[in-house]
Amino acid sequence: MRGDLMHISKIHMKNFRLLKDTTIDMKNDLSLLIGRNNSGKTSFLCLFEKFYTQTRFNYNDFSLSLRDKIKKIESNTAINELSIQMILEIKYDEEDDLENISEFILDLEPDMNTVKIVFECSINKIRLLKDLSTIGEKDREKYITKNIDNYLEEEVYVFEDYSDLESINRHKLIKKDLKAIKKLINFQIIHAKRDVSSSEENRQSKKALSILTTKFFNNNNKNPNADFTKINELMIEMDGKLDLNYSEFFAAFLKNSKEFLNLQNLQVVSNLQSKELLENSSQVVYGIENNHLPEHLNGLGYMNILYLLLTIEMKKEIFINDKKDINLLFIEEPEAHTHPQMQYIFARKIKNILLEINNLQTVITTHSSHIVSQCDFKDIRYLLKTEDEENIEIKNFYIELSKRYKDKEDFKFLEQYLTIQSAELFFASKIIFIEGTTEKILLPYFINKFDEQNIKMDKSYIPLNSQNISVLEVGANAKSFHEFIDFLNIKTLIITDIDTTKKSYNKNKIVYPACEVSKAQNTSNYTLKHFLKAPEGPDTVEFKAWLEKLVNKTLPNHSENINIAYQELDGTYHGRSFEDAFIHCNLETIKKKRTELQGLKRKEELDEILNIYELTEAILDKKSDFASSILYLALTDEEVDWTIPSYIKGGLSWIAK
Repeated sequence: MRGDLMHISKIHMKNFRLLKDTTIDMKNDLSLLIGRNNSGKTSFLCLFEKFYTQTRFNYNDFSLSLRDKIKKIESNTAINELSIQMILEIKYDEEDDLENISEFILDLEPDMNTVKIVFECSINKIRLLKDLSTIGEKDREKYITKNIDNYLEEEVYVFEDYSDLESINRHKLIKKDLKAIKKLINFQIIHAKRDVSSSEENRQSKKALSILTTKFFNNNNKNPNADFTKINELMIEMDGKLDLNYSEFFAAFLKNSKEFLNLQNLQVVSNLQSKELLENSSQVVYGIENNHLPEHLNGLGYMNILYLLLTIEMKKEIFINDKKDINLLFIEEPEAHTHPQMQYIFARKIKNILLEINNLQTVITTHSSHIVSQCDFKDIRYLLKTEDEENIEIKNFYIELSKRYKDKEDFKFLEQYLTIQSAELFFASKIIFIEGTTEKILLPYFINKFDEQNIKMDKSYIPLNSQNISVLEVGANAKSFHEFIDFLNIKTLIITDIDTTKKSYNKNKIVYPACEVSKAQNTSNYTLKHFLKAPEGPDTVEFKAWLEKLVNKTLPNHSENINIAYQELDGTYHGRSFEDAFIHCNLETIKKKRTELQGLKRKEELDEILNIYELTEAILDKKSDFASSILYLALTDEEVDWTIPSYIKGGLSWIAK
């Protein structure tokens, strides 16, 4: 953390695209903005850039819910309610240099250390209504839609209280010049679309890095020194001198690039040409001495990272030279064109590079689970659509989620698990949790088979394989994800086992060993007990009634987003685990293919034991080997057509909807 230096603490956004009424709680250093597709990440960056660079707004920038009101605008319409707004809350400290922020400070009380600035794009109602009066009612809406941008005006105000933004209090707003904002805040952005290409056809993109290195060098050498003016006369000699100059000048960029990409021979070398001296004075190459290869022969992922790193170096120079009170850098989707391994490396290294700049607040938007997995859990800001889908909320993920967890050990597990293994959950539309290796091996096969069966019956069916579903092996820890699932409002299927047990004694101590379902007095499955709200027990009347409903599959789901799939009565048998449920519905095929199936012992028992539970106990040796051979036969033997256990099929039907 950088301490309490002057910084933007919050940004409020109103009436811009999906950001109808949205607030982001900004970190002092790095805020990682994540969310599913079409959740408003790009809109957030775009709004700030439009206001800061005075790029024109248009009709499509207004939130959908406002458009009907805009089309029906009248003389009594409260125009501020239809305005696009961005409000910055800036915190400062008495130790800060207050020269540039002083004109925004309205309250001089020592305990008041927040400045509120609103950027506003509003409709000039008087001019618009005047022009509409000359247009027929039939063409009114069409005229507004096509021409509203000609009636939009942008202003900047400072204010004390949010009530000042209401119609009756707007006389309290104090107008400010954007130039004063730019003295205070240095804003830079690196867009997702970067002009890198490994294509032989695109000559301009082929030299994107070289053009950028030249620009970087020339921007920092606007007053040529004595050596630089001799280049036209001594180009060959100066190539060598500039090679040394470049080595020193681009040292930080090259160092970071080598650490990121392990390109030990990456160099920036001089490439002076008399006619294009300032436009093409350097190029990026790689390879050993006297055997340089041009930049475009490198991979597109490497090109993107190199371009990104060099652009960051250029932004760093701007921040350092301009010496503004607040430095704000937006980086959009750094993972573009980049291999997952590069994304891991970028995420691990980038924070250290950004910390080199004083007073820098960085916002990175990303779709990459690889980047999220390497970042601090506290950096995450999660964009989530509201239930009516008319607005986006930006959650301070760590703070808001931690409040939901009464069991702090569950939250600690979740934090470590998400950042290490399963950050993809942040971007999933649906989730399937499974228990172990067996399900991990066989679920993809079951999903393919399920899709094939449903496509034959219903041409409008959307295959599970085409949906954005994350499948994760969480063992017995599914309950640790309960608050996470509810928080993100993600439809989740949990595939687990009923794991029935019965009461017994071991040296006068009560124990509950496994038993077949018909003899059940308890279950060892804490996932079922947690999500289906088991009473205290197992000897109480309430628990016995709950267990009976569990077995009969009559317990209600307590969340619309979560469904628990576990073994059920399938024909004449109720399985306890995946293995005995699978053996029951595929017994004849297993008998026929017994010599080819692995993970089984005492295979002769297949013809002798009639009780499926006892048979499973007798023949099952290694579960993972058994599952692997089931899959192998499914893919290689045309005679084999495994039946999906009914509880898994039912779960897949639910998640498919």
